[in-house]
Amino acid sequence: MGGEEGGTRSRRDSTLDRLVRRLVGRLGAWFLRAIGTTWRVERSGEDPLARRDGDKPLVMGIWHGGLLAAAYCWRDRRIAVAVSLSRDGDWIDAVLVRLGFAESARGSSSRGATGLLRELIRRTRAGEPIAILLDGPRGPAGIAKPGAVALARATGARLVPIGIAAAPAHRFGSWDRTALPLPFARVRIVFGESLDVPRDASPEALEALRAQLEAELHRLDAQATAAL
Repeated sequence: MGGEEGGTRSRRDSTLDRLVRRLVGRLGAWFLRAIGTTWRVERSGEDPLARRDGDKPLVMGIWHGGLLAAAYCWRDRRIAVAVSLSRDGDWIDAVLVRLGFAESARGSSSRGATGLLRELIRRTRAGEPIAILLDGPRGPAGIAKPGAVALARATGARLVPIGIAAAPAHRFGSWDRTALPLPFARVRIVFGESLDVPRDASPEALEALRAQLEAELHRLDAQATAAL
């Protein structure tokens, strides 16, 4: 999960660690708010955050590479993002909180995965909208991990894939090729239809739904890119 990675933290934060994290959070959030005001953001499809669907909870999925654009576009909405327990995850969490996101759900897709899923289930049932970076934290890029489908199954949440594209944008050299839209870029967001995950789904059905989610997110990303 978005990162879906981390495990229990073996290091203790020093005073310097905490100061650097706060500084990164302030500067990163300020930068995204500043550059984001120049973007032309276009949306298509039904925004799941604007839709009222009774008391049904919401889980949204994007690729890790779209995180920066999504962070600006969904600022100040109190969305909880699953973030790894790594140092990079610390910095992502610090920026997101300064952008008006809820405190991140921290955990791992390998060590400690059960604890992270339990926390996400609790927060989803409490009514918090959840966002998951489906191929995080280390990839491979464009391959959806099973966590989002498992969460939707456990909670009955709407699972909504969202495609994101931007041009012009700088692509970082990281595994996910994270995109930073440049000043005055066009950002296109395409909301997909929600996937329903039955509570009694078999392991085979869950894998089929994971593959369906992955394919749909690739389609939405391609649709967003084609519209630029």
